[in-house]
Amino acid sequence: MKILLVASTTGYQIRSFADAAERVGATIVLATDRCHVLDNPWGDDAVAVRFEEPAASATDVAARGPFDGILAVGDRPALAAAFLARTLGMRFSPPDAVRAAGNKLLARIRFQLDGLLTPHHALEQAFRFPCVLKPLDQSASKGVIRVDDQAGFVAAHARIKALTANAAVLVEDFIPGDEFALEGLVTGGVLQVLAIFDKPDPLDGPYFEESIYVTPSRQPDTVQRAIRETAQRAVTALGLTNGPVHAEMRVNDRGVWMLEVAARPIGGLCSRVLRFDGGTSLEELLLRHAAGEDVTGVRLDPGAHGVMMLPVPGAGMITSVDGIDQARGVPGIEDVVITAKAGQQMLPWPEGSSYPGFLFARAETPHAAENALRAAHACLKFHMAAALPVVK
Repeated sequence: MKILLVASTTGYQIRSFADAAERVGATIVLATDRCHVLDNPWGDDAVAVRFEEPAASATDVAARGPFDGILAVGDRPALAAAFLARTLGMRFSPPDAVRAAGNKLLARIRFQLDGLLTPHHALEQAFRFPCVLKPLDQSASKGVIRVDDQAGFVAAHARIKALTANAAVLVEDFIPGDEFALEGLVTGGVLQVLAIFDKPDPLDGPYFEESIYVTPSRQPDTVQRAIRETAQRAVTALGLTNGPVHAEMRVNDRGVWMLEVAARPIGGLCSRVLRFDGGTSLEELLLRHAAGEDVTGVRLDPGAHGVMMLPVPGAGMITSVDGIDQARGVPGIEDVVITAKAGQQMLPWPEGSSYPGFLFARAETPHAAENALRAAHACLKFHMAAALPVVK
């Protein structure tokens, strides 16, 4: 099994895929957005691909094949993978569909045309409050701001433009309700739901930094069925046909509102929360699916699974973290991973988009998993120093 993995030169998941490949006996060839003039600077023997012009690198990529499948980590790599797959004749969603999935405005338009519940939206202009402003070219809720009046709109718009000067700003209704995430696989246009995550912390703004994901969902079967059915409609509306998807939605008394369906797996280290059939990782499952194996029979391991993306403690540089051993000792906690390094500058949302670390929990019930994550987080203390000003 030989899989082409399209990914940025940095990213937590590359190592996870490499480990998964060893376990399933697969070979991974990395395609990354590094400069062509650099000669294997990371020692990973990757092939260089310009994500904005992937067709120009198709010959170099093909020379490393043939491949049994293709995968992508991240939104920009997913679009590059779609073009490469079309050129090289591999299974993946078409570029037009992946582009629509990665563009908030195009996705809204396709959802609306399909009759899905979709926030009223426009570009750059306020129409009613409360509303949410979001840049079209960002992910992980970076630059996403809720505003409740005209003065807030003007301030938020200026703040987003300072982050992404060349991107338009989408303005849409704020949708109240509980928020959920869905992890799935698409095969021939049919969505296979791997997990529905509850997000127990309210995400009402003004910023939208995420924190806890817990599966299985505690929602009634009727709600979970509606989430699955709506996600399938969204996949169809976008035109996604093959590969992993990560979807976000809100549910209120009117029904399920699709926020996004990304043509990629869950980001960061969060994939570690998912274990299937005796400990199989999400990355192992994705490699097998990319190679064309039938994985429709896989199921989550018993019990509840939870991850906390550790909230950013404030603006500044992390100097140290106390309480890691105590957090690891909380019953139900499987691991504590601090990804931020000493001296690394952190920015809270909406300017920031990186978490200082992750907590992972497994327990008998979703409630117990959530409680374990909160208890472990309470053990941690981040020490911060003020960031030094940039001298120009």
